[in-house]
Formats: sequence, structure tokens, C-alpha cells
Amino acid sequence: MRSPPWKVGQLARRTGLSVRTLHWYHEIGLLTPSFHSESGHRLYTPVDVVRLQRIISLRQLGFALEEVRSCLDNDELSPLRLIEMHLARLREQMDAQQRLCKQLESIAASMRAAETVSVEDLLHLIEGMTMMEKYYTPEQLEQLKARKEQVGEERIRQGQEEWPKLHAEVQAEMKKGTDPTSEKVKALARRWMALVHEFSGGDPGIEESLRRMYEQEQTIHGMDVAAMRPMFAYINKAIAAVKNVQ
Repeated sequence: MRSPPWKVGQLARRTGLSVRTLHWYHEIGLLTPSFHSESGHRLYTPVDVVRLQRIISLRQLGFALEEVRSCLDNDELSPLRLIEMHLARLREQMDAQQRLCKQLESIAASMRAAETVSVEDLLHLIEGMTMMEKYYTPEQLEQLKARKEQVGEERIRQGQEEWPKLHAEVQAEMKKGTDPTSEKVKALARRWMALVHEFSGGDPGIEESLRRMYEQEQTIHGMDVAAMRPMFAYINKAIAAVKNVQ
């Protein structure tokens, strides 16, 4: 690669990104080239490359674009700290992949021993094994396991029965056009928050992982999560109203 500054095409070839992506980052103000040539070509410097590396790492860590922007403006998040975060996440993913391999080997052994295996059962089994590992760190999974033992099977069953009832009540208020900041909906929000808190044990990291799972998946254990997102947006307004007065 030639010495800096680099034109957009040169930077794209070196990084493996597309020219369109670099143009888009420029358009949304995420990565503005330090200079322009007399003919108007974008020219990138080593400083721009450092910022680009931070953008790519944050994206691969699962941050949304607005979250990336906020992190880039955070002076406390140094390039070294970001690389360390990225490295830790990759190690977690590698561990999760190794565990998944062992689980799939177990499934394969079961399939060899069984005369017939329902494809639907197999799909649900794989979904159940991988869904949590996709969004939760190994440490969080251990916390959830301990939390399950602490709460007990009976209370877990009760919580599973409470969620559909609460969803139905929230959807009913949403369909009626009830203001999400009304006391009635805020009471539903408090019940919602209590159930989430009971599941997470109050751990904000676990609650964030839960939020990402419901935001990014289309179905969870056969439930059409995508269709429920308007309801999530509605109850989140009520939750925000509750938190603002706490």
C-alpha cells in the first residue's frame, strides 16, 4: 500500500471494505477523511485508519451505529481498551463455538441411536441450545444457572405463565390507544420490570443481553418476536416514564 494519504479506493482494497461502505460512513459523519484533493477525492490519513479500526471493532461487538458514534466520542474508551474488548468477545465466541460442537456431537450420537428423529424437534433443540450462547457470555450463563437454582423450578414455571398474561394486557392497552405514560400502563411496566429483574437478578449486563436477543431475533422458542416489537416499543415508553420518577 502506498504512503498516506490514501484515496478511498486504496483504503477499501487494503481493508477489505467496499468503497460504498466508506462513502456511507462519511455521509453519516462516522468517518470523515482528513483531507480532500484539489479534484475533490477523499484522502485518508493514519489517524483516519485508527478511527476506522474502532468503528469496525464496535460494529463487530454488536453496537448499533448511534452507539458506535457515542463510543467514538468517549475519550475514556482508548484504542487499546477497544481492542481488548474485541479480543475478549472473540474468545467468548470461540468458547461458545466449542461448546456448540460438543452439543451437536451429542445430538448426532442420539440421531444414530434413534430410528426416527423429528426435524421440528431437532430445530427446536438446536435453537434452544444456541440461542442463549449467542447473546450471553459464559459468565452470564453461569449466573443464570445459579439464579435458576436460587429461584426454583416452581417460581420459574409461574413466571413463564405470567409473561403471556402480561403481554396480552399490554397489547390490549396499546390497541385502545392508552397513553404509555398513564398510571395504568406504568403499573404494567412495573410488573414487566419486576419479571425481568427476577430473571436477571438485577444484573444490567444480563438485561442488556436479553434486550439484544429480543431486538435481533425473529422467533424465540417458537414465539413470533418480530410481530411483538411494536408492543416492546410501547411498554419501553412506560418503563422510561417509571424510571424518570424513581
